Amino acid sequence: MRINSKGQVTIPADIRARAGLVPNTEVTIAYDGTSDRLVPAPRTPTSDATLVAHLRGRGDVPMTTDAIMALTRGE
Repeated sequence: MRINSKGQVTIPADIRARAGLVPNTEVTIAYDGTSDRLVPAPRTPTSDATLVAHLRGRGDVPMTTDAIMALTRGE
C-alpha cells in the first residue's frame, strides 16, 4: 500500500470484508510504539443502521421470511 499526497490509503476489499469495515465506518489508529493498528470505533446506532443498509438486498437464500422464522422456532 502507498499513502497518497492527501495522506490516504486504500484498504483492499478482502481486508475490509474480514474486518467488517463497511462504508462510513468510523475507525481509529492505535500506535503502540512499534506498529499502527486500524481499529473500528465503538458502534453507535447510526453506524449500525449503516451496516444494515449495506447488507440490505445481499441475501441469497431463496426462503421467505415466514419460512426462516419457522426454522428458528423449530416448526
